[in-house]
Parts: sequence; C-alpha cells; structure tokens
Amino acid sequence: MTDEAFAQAARTYGDAVYRVAYHALGSPQDAEDVMQTVLLKLYECKKEFESEEHMKHWLLRVAVNESRRVMRSLWRRTSVPLEEWQETAAPEDPVKAEVLQAVMALEPKFRVAVYLYYYEGLSVAETAAAMKANVSTVQTWLLRARARLRKELTEEREESVHVRPEIIP
Repeated sequence: MTDEAFAQAARTYGDAVYRVAYHALGSPQDAEDVMQTVLLKLYECKKEFESEEHMKHWLLRVAVNESRRVMRSLWRRTSVPLEEWQETAAPEDPVKAEVLQAVMALEPKFRVAVYLYYYEGLSVAETAAAMKANVSTVQTWLLRARARLRKELTEEREESVHVRPEIIP
C-alpha cells in the first residue's frame, strides 16, 4: 500500500474506526488508541484488498478485535471508567440525544452490534463477521437491544408526560 493510498484510507475510514471503538469502549481516549493501532496495522499490512468494501470490513473487524483486547486488559478490568461520553456535545435533536444516551447505556456487545448495523449500515452477516459471532447471535443481540431500547425510551417518555394529580387545579 502506498503512502498516498494509506492516507486516503485513513481519511475515509478513520472516523468509522474511531466510532466503532468508542461505542465498544465508551472512552474517547481508548477509542483514539484503538484507532491508531488499527491504522498502524493497515499501514504495516501487506495484504491486497479486493475492493474498498473489503478494506472497510477488514478495518472494522480489526477495530472490534482491538476494542475487545482493550476490554480484556488487566488495567481496564481494575479501573473505574469515566463516563465522559455524557460531556460530549449532544445532538441538537432531543429525540436523537435520548436515543444516543439509551444506546450508550447498553452492554458493549449490544452497543457495538447496534452501532455497526444501524450507524455504519452493515448487514447482519457483516456485523457478525466484524464481531466474530454467529449471524443468529447478532440477530438475537439486535433483537434484545431493540427491546431494551424500546422499553427504556417508552418508560422515559411516560415519566416525562405523567402529571401529578395534585398539580392540576
């Protein structure tokens, strides 16, 4: 891979790699580390990619694997994560902000599956390949994630709409 081709790939897919790592890890710093590691692996890779899509799927798979490696690390397991994602700029649309907060509250496997499927537009099979899971497992994760999101979001709306009787004149 030439330096120019690498630079183009880094510009094109770097943000997607970062977002996958961020959704998996929940930390901007860890996501940046994973992104750098993935891009370094791409730079050192001697493999010829069949197409741009092949490269994208390879990068996303490596990002998921690196995120898992970070999650398994001793330091990560013995430290308390800072929930810095709450301090990031919220989407202007309150509904999108509410959905993002609910997605970020999901378990990592559900959060990553939802992100790859809905935000990156991968198919269930491609998501399964990136996460090294069975297609049926990813389908189950997506089903459970949607159910949890639906429950969480409908409960929040019901609580915000609920009016206490003593306030009504």
